[in-house]
Amino acid sequence: MRLCTNAVLAALIACAALTLAAQQKSTPGSTQTTAAQPASGAQTVPRQAPSLTEDRDPVRSPDPELPVNGAGPVHKQGDGYVLHTDVEEVVLNATVLEGTRLVQDLKKENFEVLEDGVKQAIISFQHTDLPVSIALVVDNSGSMYKKRPSVNKSALDLIAASNPQDEAFVVNFSDEAFIDQEFTSDASKLREGLSHIESRGGTALYDAVVASADKLVADAKRPKQVLILITDGEDNASTLNLEQTIRRVQELSGPVIYTIGLLFGDEMSRSEVKHARRALEMLSTETGGLAFFPKSMEQVDEIAAEVARDIRNQYTIGYHSTKPTTEPGFRHVQMTAEGKGQGKLVVRTRTGYFPVAHAAKKTAKQ
Repeated sequence: MRLCTNAVLAALIACAALTLAAQQKSTPGSTQTTAAQPASGAQTVPRQAPSLTEDRDPVRSPDPELPVNGAGPVHKQGDGYVLHTDVEEVVLNATVLEGTRLVQDLKKENFEVLEDGVKQAIISFQHTDLPVSIALVVDNSGSMYKKRPSVNKSALDLIAASNPQDEAFVVNFSDEAFIDQEFTSDASKLREGLSHIESRGGTALYDAVVASADKLVADAKRPKQVLILITDGEDNASTLNLEQTIRRVQELSGPVIYTIGLLFGDEMSRSEVKHARRALEMLSTETGGLAFFPKSMEQVDEIAAEVARDIRNQYTIGYHSTKPTTEPGFRHVQMTAEGKGQGKLVVRTRTGYFPVAHAAKKTAKQ
């Protein structure tokens, strides 16, 4: 699915409406015209009526002016999970490490959360292997051609090592981004989506990240959301810059981003590698994820397994901010943990968020 902004979608919808009106008014002997289709064969789909069956339809992005619902506590009911959304609750997914070891036996009282330096009262706490909605966002630019078979295998291995109730969609991007598989838990469909290897054009990495984060927030069924970005270069074709991309994800209270930078080889200069590495590290650090930089394709499988393990062993902690949601501005968040008999613990979570005011409350069942 080609990336499409709301403005473009609105213009296309308007054109379609005018065409329909003209057809309805035409006489039996008159000549009728139809709207031209994109060169790729993709159909333009209104945001209110997305197609879930056809590949390469335009990516739907929510209107940035519309409120975005925050995620609330998750409770298991029967065989599924129910997400109770509370717009005033801030939810943090956190990984706790002692050295390189995952710490999995902490309780609510072991954690402390500060927002802009003020201690917050934790109101919800879980340490459960919750199902996750995943965006697999894979670089399809020309330099990735020889790497894609190994990348695709590792991505599928990651899905296989994840919660069986996870759902994922596939975005392949170069200078444009396409959804080549909608949300599914079917590994064979994900494999087919990853097989759309064209490997051409530039690298609109930031645009692909924002559109994929938008889709996760708009369409995901799972309370936890993760974006896995695999690329071998720096952005050279986006309309957004790095700072704008990070801000958009933070405004959405969006996904944890894991990045895998295939920055080895002679294709890039030292300066380009440095810039690309910084961008991937910032995308991950600011959202609570991890950035990986393998030295060869043989290491990507091991990294995929580590990402899956990290996702399945996180704590989910919620609190009500001491500040009203109507007070604008970025909120810095710091989380710490201490455990009896434990050494120094390192907590990894997102660095902060932008409050969302006047969002409607809703309940979504998995």
